[in-house]
Amino acid sequence: MYVCMYFVSYRRPIPNTLMYNLEVNFRKSRSLLIVSLLFYNYGLTRSQEVLSVLVKTPRGADSPGAQATMAELQEVQITEEKPLLPGQTPQAAKEAELAARILLDQGQTHSVETPYGSVTFTVYGTPKPKRPAILTYHDVGLNYKSCFQPLFQFGDMQEIIQNFVRVHVDAPGMEEGAPVFPLGYQYPSLDQLADMIPCILQYLNFSTIIGVGVGAGAYVLSRYALNHPDTVEGLVLINIDPNAKGWMDWAAHKLTGLTSSRSEMILGHLFSQEELSGNSELIQKYRNIITNAPNLDNIELYWNSYNNRRDLNFERGGDITLKCPVMLVVGDQAPHEDAVVECNSKLDPTQTSFLKMADSGGQPQLTQPGKLTEAFKYFLQGMGYMASSCMTRLSRSRTASLTSAASIDGSRSRSRTLSQSSESGTLPSGPPGHTMEVSC
Repeated sequence: MYVCMYFVSYRRPIPNTLMYNLEVNFRKSRSLLIVSLLFYNYGLTRSQEVLSVLVKTPRGADSPGAQATMAELQEVQITEEKPLLPGQTPQAAKEAELAARILLDQGQTHSVETPYGSVTFTVYGTPKPKRPAILTYHDVGLNYKSCFQPLFQFGDMQEIIQNFVRVHVDAPGMEEGAPVFPLGYQYPSLDQLADMIPCILQYLNFSTIIGVGVGAGAYVLSRYALNHPDTVEGLVLINIDPNAKGWMDWAAHKLTGLTSSRSEMILGHLFSQEELSGNSELIQKYRNIITNAPNLDNIELYWNSYNNRRDLNFERGGDITLKCPVMLVVGDQAPHEDAVVECNSKLDPTQTSFLKMADSGGQPQLTQPGKLTEAFKYFLQGMGYMASSCMTRLSRSRTASLTSAASIDGSRSRSRTLSQSSESGTLPSGPPGHTMEVSC
C-alpha cells in the first residue's frame, strides 16, 4: 500500500499489478484505505462494481471490523472522479513503476486459515489471462526459498516466470521465523496438507495450477491432483515416492534413528550417500541449514507425516491415476531413483515424461537448475504455452536419449536411442503412447 501511495502523491494511475494485490488484501482485512485507493484508481462506477464482487467473499465478512468498515463506507459521498494532473514528468512515473516492480519481485506473503491450521504462501507476479498459476511445494527439511530459489532465480527461468504468476507454499511451521509448535501438537498428515491447497486457491481466486513439487511436496501435489483433477493442468514431480512405507522400510527407519541424528536422517532423504560422503559446499550449506534450524522440532513433525504417508495407489489404466500431463524428475543415483522409476511404470505413458538427470544428485533443482529449466520449458510448450519461446543455450550442446517403455509393469521390452547433434536445438519427440525418458 505504501508503494500505491507513491503513485497517489504524483496523481498517477496505480498499475494493475498492485491493484490485484490490493483486492486480495481487501478480502482479508476490509481496510478502508484499500477502498479509498480503489475509488482513486477506478473511479466511482468501476469501484462500485469491484467492491460488489469483493464484499461477497465470506472470509471475515461477518466480523465486527468488517461490518464497521462497510457501515463507514455508506457514509462516504463521492461526487466526481478526479482527473490526473497534467504536466507530470515521465521520470516520476518510471520511478514509481520501478518501486512497484521491486515490491512484486520480493513477493507478497499471505496466511490463510484452513480446517487443519494456518498455511503461509508467497505470491510473485500477477495472474495472466487464461494461464494457470505455478504452485510449488517443498520437501522435508526445506522451505520454499531453500528448495526452489536456485531454480527460479536461474537466468533462463526468467522467461518462464514472466509468463506465469507463482505461488510458493510453505508447509505449516516451515516458513521463515515460524514459531515452534507446542508439545503434543498434531501435525497435519500429507493428505490434510493437500486439502489445504483449495483454501489457498480460493483466497487468491485462482482456478487452475501447474504444480511443481519435490519429495514430500510432490506427494502432496499428487494427492491434491487426485482429489481435484479439474484444477490441475500439469505436474512436475521431483523425487516422488507414491508408496507407503512397508515393514522393512519402517524397521530400517527405526534402526537408522538409533544411530543417526534427526538432521542426518533428513539429509539422507534429500541427498545421495555419494554426495554426503563428498561433503561438497552445497552439502555443507544444507547440513548447516537443517542442523541449526530454529524450527527443527517442526521439521521433525513434517518428516513424521511423510514417513506415515498412505499409498497413492496409482494404477496404469485404472481409475486412480493422474489425468494431467506429468513430468517425473529424478537425479542419477538419487535416494528415490527406484521409487520414481516405479511411479513412472504406474502412470499413463501418453501423459508422462520421465527425466533422469545425470550428475544432479538428490536435488536436481539445486544442482542442475539449467537443465531442469530447459525441461520445464519443453513441458510447458507441450501443454500449449510459450510456443514462441526461444530455446536455451543448453539445447545447443547436449545429447538426449529416448527410451520407449511399452510394458505395463515398467520393464523395457525394447528401446531405441536417438542421438542429437550439437546444432539440433530440439528435444526428440516420442511416438504416441510411449513414455519419454530423457537423460541429460
